[in-house]
Amino acid sequence: MAVTLSAQVGISTDGSAPDNSALLEVKSTGKGFLPPRMTTAQRNAISSPAEGLVIYNTDEKMLNVCDGITWGPAVPVTCGNSFTDLRDGKIYNTLQIGTQCWMKENMNIGTKIPGNTSQDDNGIIEKYCYNDLEANCNVYGGLYQWMEAKQQGLISLGNPQGICPTGWHLPTADEFTTLMTFLGGSLISGGKMKESGLVHWATPNASATNSSGFTALPGGNRDGNSNFSHQSYLAFLWSATWGGDPLLPQGPFLWSLSYDSGYFSGGPDNLMVAASVRCVRN
Repeated sequence: MAVTLSAQVGISTDGSAPDNSALLEVKSTGKGFLPPRMTTAQRNAISSPAEGLVIYNTDEKMLNVCDGITWGPAVPVTCGNSFTDLRDGKIYNTLQIGTQCWMKENMNIGTKIPGNTSQDDNGIIEKYCYNDLEANCNVYGGLYQWMEAKQQGLISLGNPQGICPTGWHLPTADEFTTLMTFLGGSLISGGKMKESGLVHWATPNASATNSSGFTALPGGNRDGNSNFSHQSYLAFLWSATWGGDPLLPQGPFLWSLSYDSGYFSGGPDNLMVAASVRCVRN
């Protein structure tokens, strides 16, 4: 039932009138204000949320506020600082690259499942760990099939939050292109993104300087036949974009970096492949 009030409203334990500047004032020294509480899925189902709409996210244990288009944390992250993903307590570092704010680590959220099973649309975030070892997820992040990374249907517009925390999202191909262009183009940007040295990358780890601070790691992938491969040799990062040449097979855009070059490039791939996810801020 909708109730419309045209006057100031004061709710208090002392019977005082609301402040003249407030349409609604709640006063108490023993009770709090309780906003609507809901899951991320329930929040995302709100039709046309108004700018400034506030809810408490029971999945993330925090207040969320809408800017009229996307949801973010009520207290936003300052780029360059670390933050805690309250869904599982993991800490992520952040960095500014050009006009974009990126996480410095791959996402590592979800319940680990065996590599020979499929990640299902069951409302639970699921991940693969290379060779089914949790230790690999702790270093390289989880591996996710495209629809699991998006937490949406096969093809959708925009830049979905996906498995990223509130205020962050799965990058589009255009956003990866913006990153690549800022770092000098496809031929050299990969070298500026890769972690330098041979601790994680196979020799020669060509052109790797990590001058951007992106610290890309070679987490490999799980292919469409459920086989793990390419760890130490290749890094794969999902984008939210589906497409490709209309005359050729299309698919979700997967971006890659290699141990033997400074290239960074992307193109359509098999949506059954499981790859890493790196989030960018809204």
